[in-house]
Amino acid sequence: MLNMKGSAIRWILLALAIVLIDQIAKCAAVAYLEVYQTEYVLPFFNLTLAFNRGAAFSFLSDSGYANYFFIAFASIVSLVIVAMLARLESRKVLSALSLALVLGGAVGNLIDRVRLGFVVDFLDFHAGAYHWPAFNVADSAICIGVLLMFVDVFLSPSSRT
Repeated sequence: MLNMKGSAIRWILLALAIVLIDQIAKCAAVAYLEVYQTEYVLPFFNLTLAFNRGAAFSFLSDSGYANYFFIAFASIVSLVIVAMLARLESRKVLSALSLALVLGGAVGNLIDRVRLGFVVDFLDFHAGAYHWPAFNVADSAICIGVLLMFVDVFLSPSSRT
């Protein structure tokens, strides 16, 4: 059993808040949008409902077993991150924040995969006719978390020589 420090619990609560925001946003998207219906919001941003059966940008979406793989992978990653947060020193705020963001995003998309068999995407950014693949709040949290991990690595005293 993991011995959770108070600081770890705070970061796990942040991850759970991300999961909650992600799931509420996805439920709203499914309730108010038709699949591939585009709702104009800003000159560079639309809401467009899409169902992603693969990984990022629909990678491996044609594989019959991809969903099972992604469920297993996200479950293992989530457990590893919880264990890392439980052992992380409280002063390592950037490390903990990055892990909490990745955890929240992973669990948000994991819930979709278990419940629906796919991930709900709806955020559509574009420049003119070029559209970035649709994504969601969980994907955003994962990307920001990974970016912060890189920043943390480059800012850590051990990376300086």
